[in-house]
Amino acid sequence: MTVLMLTGGTGMVGRNLRDLCARRGIALLAPTRAECDLLDARAVGAYLARHRPCTIIHAAGRVGGIQANMRAPVAFLTENWDMGRNLLLAAREAGIRRIINLGSSCMYPANSPHALTEDRILSGPLEPTNEGYALAKIAIQRLGAYLGQEEPGFACKTLIPSNLYGPHDNFDPARSHLVPAIIRKLVEARESGRSEVEIWGDGLARREFLYAGDLAEAILMAVERFDSLPDILNIGTGEDFSINEHYEIAAGIIGYGGGFRHDLSKPSGMRRKLLDVSRAARWGWTARTSLADGIALTYQHFLRTDHAHALSAR
Repeated sequence: MTVLMLTGGTGMVGRNLRDLCARRGIALLAPTRAECDLLDARAVGAYLARHRPCTIIHAAGRVGGIQANMRAPVAFLTENWDMGRNLLLAAREAGIRRIINLGSSCMYPANSPHALTEDRILSGPLEPTNEGYALAKIAIQRLGAYLGQEEPGFACKTLIPSNLYGPHDNFDPARSHLVPAIIRKLVEARESGRSEVEIWGDGLARREFLYAGDLAEAILMAVERFDSLPDILNIGTGEDFSINEHYEIAAGIIGYGGGFRHDLSKPSGMRRKLLDVSRAARWGWTARTSLADGIALTYQHFLRTDHAHALSAR
């Protein structure tokens, strides 16, 4: 029987993929950190030798928004690199030849005025606010490529998703990315009757966000069509919106009727980060969920889970 293994099964991407596999009746190994600590090379080697999955989907990682990356750049660099290094080297040792590695759009140069094609990696300076995370992701992708050069039949292929959001997202203000942070801020502002919500920077930076359920679909398609999967493939919507537009769309869905105030002393990050998804379209995949629909689904998840827990604790 073909066995799939997923790292990062308790994260947002992992939980969306597990949900999709459950709906499709697909068996999936998704070890917890206690079962397979990716920061422990011996533990990873022992787990792979015992289970020998046919394909590994590497979705684990230390993740966070601008604040988290700026606060702990050493951890974002070393932990992400150690996880990927340990996994890929153990896979080689165990004779596992098919790996789908999840990269990040942070791997691309900062402030490109054009949509980013897969050949742009290592073509320019990285965004300083998440450079450590980006360097780790680039190094893992390159390690996979080097292993393929040295080991006949070994293939580590990297999917590069745009920014992600969706069910099972992290709504903790200290660690959340843009969309879940917006949802929580607007819900709390609406409920407390505040007339203003703060936006970091001028709000003009543009971002492309992909619904996590769409990424889960892309990953399973990559498993099913692994041989035709390009070595590096952007996975995104091919459409971006300003930070201000994200707030406006979410406000309409959540029912927040107040205004916004820009804190120009705070960083905005990259001015633009848009993926060129033409290669993915040629391969046969396109995103299906619009930003408005995805925010509405994520908002409903927040009401059922994080917000419900907060209310019960009051």
